[in-house]
Amino acid sequence: MNEAVSRMLARYERNKNGDSLRALREILQEIALLGLWRSKFFDKAAFYGGTALRLLYGLDRFSEDLDFSLLKPMPAFELARYGEALQAELAAFGFDVRFEVRAEKAERAVQSAFLKADTLQHLLVIEAGGGEIADLPRGQILKIKLEVDTNPPVGFATEMRYLLQPVAFPVRVYVLPDLFAGKMHAVLCRRWKDRVKGRDWYDLVWYVTHHPLLHLGHLEQRMRQSGHWQGEEPLTETAFFGLLEQAIDRLNVDQARKEVEVFVRETGNLDIWSRDFFRDIVRRIRMV
Repeated sequence: MNEAVSRMLARYERNKNGDSLRALREILQEIALLGLWRSKFFDKAAFYGGTALRLLYGLDRFSEDLDFSLLKPMPAFELARYGEALQAELAAFGFDVRFEVRAEKAERAVQSAFLKADTLQHLLVIEAGGGEIADLPRGQILKIKLEVDTNPPVGFATEMRYLLQPVAFPVRVYVLPDLFAGKMHAVLCRRWKDRVKGRDWYDLVWYVTHHPLLHLGHLEQRMRQSGHWQGEEPLTETAFFGLLEQAIDRLNVDQARKEVEVFVRETGNLDIWSRDFFRDIVRRIRMV
């Protein structure tokens, strides 16, 4: 096993089924970020979303995808240009990963690609326990989605934060109040038909607990771009809390709890969830 990968693995408890797979996914994510940095990707783009919150700010749940935003609209941007660099970086640490661009409709501003790896092969690389390997369906593919918003809403700020493994390197990322604005846009506006994304509500609890400052102006710009806030009137605190109250009223708490359970180790922390719980904690959100 590569020495740097061995050091990265040492951070994880691997005593339950699924632990090695989660560790593998996160290690691949961090090496992918290194490859993007080496290829000057962060001169044009910033990291945001749940994985950014976990890797760079300490969110205590696992996250699946790598989400990015260009620093300004760039219709000619091509995510495909970074595929070779990503594959080469991962190969240098012993991982045989394919980069595949997803065909998108011409009008979509978001470009997508996948890193794909044979799950069994790579669990063997990180010396996963026999139980995890025995339970794994043969031919299973581990996928990590990368998405880049090529037409980002205005009004956000970024900073450089550092990952120390596999080597020390910087990653440009949204500042926390703007990350919080993106998460609140998901809470207020995301629609999964009859389903609910419990991860959004879990992250809301994290923000309220650790960083309750929300950039309301950036949230307004996101909502205007998605068509969820229209007209000349600005989004006010009163309007925001009214929309949030409606979202809580609609929330299927049991469904939200079930959706997020696979992403956290301490599922007992979800027992307290209720509509009254969320109504109470959101009062602690403060605007910047």
